[in-house]
This record gives sequence, C-alpha cells and structure tokens, in this order.
Amino acid sequence: MDVLKAACRQEVWLNPVDAEKRGIKNGDTVRVFNDRGEVRIEAKVTPRIMPGVSAMGQGAWHDANMSGDRVDHGSCINTLTTHRPSPLAKGNPQHTNLVQIEKV
Repeated sequence: MDVLKAACRQEVWLNPVDAEKRGIKNGDTVRVFNDRGEVRIEAKVTPRIMPGVSAMGQGAWHDANMSGDRVDHGSCINTLTTHRPSPLAKGNPQHTNLVQIEKV
C-alpha cells in the first residue's frame, strides 16, 4: 500500500487563480464536495490546469465511516460521481462532475 501511495499521489489539481480565491496553497488538505458526497484530499496548485476546472485521479480506496461523518478520507473519485450511466453512450459518467472545493 505504501508503494502505491508513493507511486500515485492522491491530489486534486487546481489552477493558481482558483486556489488564491479560496485561500488554498499547494499541499493543503481540502474538502471536495457536491450533493453526492465529500472527499478530503491534498491540493496541487498548478498552472497546468485551466481556471474553473479541477482534476482528481481515479483509483484511490474508499475510506469513509458510513455510520459517522460519511466523509471519504481515501479520496475515491467515485464518492463524487453518479451511478447512472451517461444518457447517450450508456457509459461511465465520471469525467464531468460539478464540485466545490474549500480549504479544511
């Protein structure tokens, strides 16, 4: 598990413009949430992503106390996605999710 964590860091990418508006600095723990769920994850502030867009990798392990706070501390992107297939292709809809991000 430690090898996987080192090889594939779990982080959400934010543009510096968006990060500054939210008082977020590189390495801060942030809350990424929508009406489907909430994850806690480290922020990566980088100009390599457009303003108004965030990106999270897939593959983190779900780690939430479902009888407690229901917050996913494992940063699993599926926590924020719908289980319904996309309308046209009937495929995975996880590539577009509206979320809000704030510093913890």
